[in-house]
Amino acid sequence: MKIDKSIIKELSDYLDEFNLTEIEITEKDTKIKVSKNNVSISNQPILTTTSQTLQNENTASVSNTKSGTEVTSPIIGTAYHAPEPGAKKFVEIGKKIKKGETIMIVEAMKTMNHVPSTADGIVKEICVEDGHPVEFGQTIIILE
Repeated sequence: MKIDKSIIKELSDYLDEFNLTEIEITEKDTKIKVSKNNVSISNQPILTTTSQTLQNENTASVSNTKSGTEVTSPIIGTAYHAPEPGAKKFVEIGKKIKKGETIMIVEAMKTMNHVPSTADGIVKEICVEDGHPVEFGQTIIILE
């Protein structure tokens, strides 16, 4: 099987143009998937920060991930904290929730997907802002 390199180049250009991390096409019995590791947020110039600041940031991020149960997004889409604009939010910091309770909605391809909590606990942190995009596996809330 011979794959046209121009298709891969075109898909790679789409990743940058539309700020995607992954794209896949299927034609007949051929499937092409192109992805990239997008770490532009964490690639800040080190010259602008001191080693003490970096150490404090690393300590804070480690303590957030170790001190609670992370609930992650099951799909890629746009996260919403409430069922509709102006409505009461599903969860707020300090609220006690049970496993299976809806914590957020992730919209993907015009479909509203209710995201259930994977554990019982108290909401310690909401990691995604309302109306912002989420990736598959991205932490959306942290429970105590």
